[in-house]
Amino acid sequence: MDIAQFQQLIRDRYYATDSERGPAATFLWLTEEFGELAEAIAKRERGDDVQSELEGEFADVLAWLATLANITDIDLTEALRKKYVDGGGPEGTK
Repeated sequence: MDIAQFQQLIRDRYYATDSERGPAATFLWLTEEFGELAEAIAKRERGDDVQSELEGEFADVLAWLATLANITDIDLTEALRKKYVDGGGPEGTK
């Protein structure tokens, strides 16, 4: 599955409720998912075997990001292409 297919899957399944919730509340859900991902990473750093949990949290973060993009009319594939392919990406290191 590519990014466009995933974004469409999320749109097909959740757009009606997501659009009613709105961008601000959806962003709060996304930040909550980042928190859950942070907790899973912390567990991994302590030596716990949390690979399955990490995979789930990464998937949740990506799903909520796709949701936010959908309700703000952003095509993630196009945004990535414009910034990182056509635009060469940001200068420097991350």
